[in-house]
Amino acid sequence: MTELPHITVATIVEREGQFLMVKEMSDSQIVYNQPAGHLEKNETLLQAAERETLEETAWRVKPTHLLGIYQYTSPTNGISYVRHCFITEALEQVVDQALDTAIIETQWLSFSDLKARSDEMRSPLVLKVIADYLSGQRFPLSLLSNSD
Repeated sequence: MTELPHITVATIVEREGQFLMVKEMSDSQIVYNQPAGHLEKNETLLQAAERETLEETAWRVKPTHLLGIYQYTSPTNGISYVRHCFITEALEQVVDQALDTAIIETQWLSFSDLKARSDEMRSPLVLKVIADYLSGQRFPLSLLSNSD
């Protein structure tokens, strides 16, 4: 039986031309990624995006738009990921918030800084979603529907 795709979320948090990124361990390598993670049971995609960003960066954010839905199959583990990427507004940094254990640090980096480190991205989606954001791609959150 083939494993089902993993449903994930990621956030674009931009401030003055810089993007909030996480430097993390993945498969014994140090890589860069947007704040991102898996959807949990009984959680909406928006709730997951807010939670993952707080857990990985200590920043509270408010999703403003859906950037896009991306599919990627990892060549290292063969898992297919369906990533829901949200554009968010940074609200506040939570000073005493502990970060997830895989996170080494958070950094605000420009797109050119990230492109210079392109071989250190967790996946090709990291730069792709920022390029889409910079191109002006945005969709209303009303595209999402939750049955309550």
